[in-house]
Order: sequence, then structure tokens, then C-alpha cells
Amino acid sequence: MEFFPDIVLFEGTPFAMNRIMMIRVFMTLLIVLVFWLGTRNLRLVPGRFQGLIEYGLDFVRVGIAEDLLGKKDGRRFLPILTAFFFMILAFNITGIVPGFNIAGTAVIGTPLVLAAIAYVTWIYAGIKKSPGNFIKNSLFPPGVPPVLYIIVTPIEFISTFIVRPVTHTLRLLMNMIVGHLLLVLFFAATHFFFFSTEGLFPLFGAGTLVFGIAFSFFEILVAILQAYVFTILTAVYLQLALADEH
Repeated sequence: MEFFPDIVLFEGTPFAMNRIMMIRVFMTLLIVLVFWLGTRNLRLVPGRFQGLIEYGLDFVRVGIAEDLLGKKDGRRFLPILTAFFFMILAFNITGIVPGFNIAGTAVIGTPLVLAAIAYVTWIYAGIKKSPGNFIKNSLFPPGVPPVLYIIVTPIEFISTFIVRPVTHTLRLLMNMIVGHLLLVLFFAATHFFFFSTEGLFPLFGAGTLVFGIAFSFFEILVAILQAYVFTILTAVYLQLALADEH
């Protein structure tokens, strides 16, 4: 249950890597390999593997990007939304992979960087769409009586430019931390009851083992759901930034 394990490669250099960083690098290379293998020989009638890759890409394109942003803006921001979804999914799923045993997103670095990229992207999109109005309309919403801007503007600034990226980071991070801690608790209790107790106590170990296995399957659902939530929230923020009132 180490969130900050010891350095195992390149210690003392800017490229020092611990176990979690190695998991991230490995899964990144795996994603690249999977998509390369799935798209290198595209066929008009796809096989199972190509079909699975196309289904995943269409899920992000149709179900998230184009559904929220429309075809034009959906295709424009599709690369970053696709990268977010599959990267987060791959990093999340390592939490239940034997030998890895922790999600690559269970330490704040990756969620923070991804949220920062999303933050910069939707601000850039809003300013490019309405250079003179994006910041103004974000802080001074049209239709509000001028006297109320004393109250509304600080609230809008905090909720839009501070709370939004913070919650974007913490939502992903905390879900993966909690899942990791629960799995550790179940399987540590199983080990304790099986190997450190006598009498009827090992029966409790059978119970914690069942709960641990069941929760491992639940973590798969959480891994997919959190990838989806992070990606769709990014699309929602982009939609708000590109809204006509800006």
C-alpha cells in the first residue's frame, strides 16, 4: 500500500522512476501498441480486434465528443478527449492487475496534469471563440443586475476558475485511492485471518476474500466510469466555453 514507493531506476536524476511511474510508462506503451496493432491494416470489413478498437473510438467520438460539442467541434477536440479516456482507463485498471496492485491515477501527479491540460484547453477554446467576451461573460454573466456583480463575480471566479479544475482532479484521484485502500483492507484481512489466527477465525478470512474478489470486479466498473466521467466533464467544460453567449 505504498503511494510513494522507493526509486528503482535512474535514482538521482530528473528521470528517476518508482514502481508507479513504471506502471504509467508501461501502460502508455501498451496503449500505443494496442492501437498500432488495431489500425495498421485497416479493412473495410473489420475483424474482431479492429472492430473492438473502432467501437472504443466511436464510443468517444459519438457518445461524448459529437454528442456534446456537435460534429465540427467534436472532431476538433476528439484527439484530446480520446487520449484522456483511454489513458485514464488504462491507468485505472492497473489497480486490480496482480503485480501492479495500484492505479496509475491513485497518486495526484497524473490527475493533476490531466486536469491542468483540460483547464488550459477549455480556456483556450473559449478565448479563441470569443476573444473579447469569454472572460467577461464568465465573470459577469449577462442579465444579472449590475449591483449583484459584487456578489456574483467572486462566486463565478472561484467556481469556474478554481473549484472546477480542483474538483476535476480530486474526483478521479479520490475514487482510485479509496478503491485501492478497500482492496488492500480486504486482502490484508484475508491474509491475517488465514495465516495469523486459529480456530474459527479463518472463516472470517473466507468472507473477506469473497468481498475482495467481488470488489475487484466492482473496481473494473469504477475504472471505466471514472475514465468516462473525466472525459465527459472535459467535453462539458468545452461546450460551456464554446457556448454562443460567450
